[in-house]
Amino acid sequence: MKAIWVLADGRKITAEVKAGQNLMEAAVGANVPRVVGECGGSLSCATCHVVVDAEWAARAGTVGTFEDAMLDVAEAERQDRSRLSCQIRMTPDLDGIILHVPQP
Repeated sequence: MKAIWVLADGRKITAEVKAGQNLMEAAVGANVPRVVGECGGSLSCATCHVVVDAEWAARAGTVGTFEDAMLDVAEAERQDRSRLSCQIRMTPDLDGIILHVPQP
């Protein structure tokens, strides 16, 4: 399965992602700029903030309560489809997901 991160300048980074792996870990492993994951996925930072492409938003799931609070303090402005990539786990339904990396 794969995920695609689109950077602000239009460049795309594609990486293979194992089932069950969160997309923050995949992004860090693929050296996606601006996806840091300082807290390691424990929902105590917002350094893995991404914006799910409109085509994939429904399949990526909904924002949980703690995730919602953390998105309010993200460095880049929060958008309607903002998510913390540590909270999105790869499944076959997400194969090919497109995530936009926001700029502050």
